[in-house]
Amino acid sequence: MGLLNRLFGKNKNIRKREGNPDVYDMPDENERMNWAMEKARLTLHYFEECVANPKEGQSYMSLKARIEDNGKIEHIWLMEPSFDNDGNIFGRIGNEPIDVTNVKINENIGITISEVSDWMIVENGKLIGGYTIRAIRDGIAPSELANFDKSLGGMYIDEGEDYFEVNFETPEGAILSLEEAYNNDDLEAAVNSKNFYKEAEFMLQKTVKFEIDEDLITKTADLLKLSFENSMNDEGMPKFTGIKRAFRRQFITDNHCLVTEICFYPDGGKSIEKLNTFRDNDEWKVLGFSEE
Repeated sequence: MGLLNRLFGKNKNIRKREGNPDVYDMPDENERMNWAMEKARLTLHYFEECVANPKEGQSYMSLKARIEDNGKIEHIWLMEPSFDNDGNIFGRIGNEPIDVTNVKINENIGITISEVSDWMIVENGKLIGGYTIRAIRDGIAPSELANFDKSLGGMYIDEGEDYFEVNFETPEGAILSLEEAYNNDDLEAAVNSKNFYKEAEFMLQKTVKFEIDEDLITKTADLLKLSFENSMNDEGMPKFTGIKRAFRRQFITDNHCLVTEICFYPDGGKSIEKLNTFRDNDEWKVLGFSEE
């Protein structure tokens, strides 16, 4: 794992380092990379849990930190990560800095969660997390992919599994809240995970040609809610036990996010569904329609 490199820079190219692995650069403004860093912070709780209590087969853990020095920024892997009770994170600089001079290899430093740009675990030879690595890999030309994978020590990299918290703070958390309600046969919680009013508004905007008023939206929302409750009572709730998930995002507006949920089933099956979510009063909820 000493072969893991700093994977950021101003230009998308490859730089050679004497006695060190190549550096694959990608612009910070790249949408895929920004999402990777955000996902790393949103799922950091899982990494912290594994650091405190490693699971069977977890042989390596590292965390990437955003280091700033006189206007220059570098993202560097930290070895031997640890957490304190005040939200601080500690680790040892794992590779030779290129763009910053305020830290050096093997130096022990402390950072906060806002300075986290990635985390990774190697579990039974497979990459867990490593969101910036995946983002870089997705943009690499096929002719360079074999060398890139070799530089990572031959880890197996699949589509990944995401560990968002089950709450209404993120679009993914809202979907997980709904699926948890399904697993528990909790109709009240399932209803609370959805936004029928916004679902009705969007549906009417797509299907009717006349002016839509609040009364029509409210009545339609009530019908959608009743239909949902009747369906759950008559047909039973779907189950998501044992399913692993990966998520992709597409923001339609700041408060409307289309989430692609990739489900991996215990029998080896796989499904992909696009779910609309909407944020209202600082809470994300799931809408009852999908888009292909």
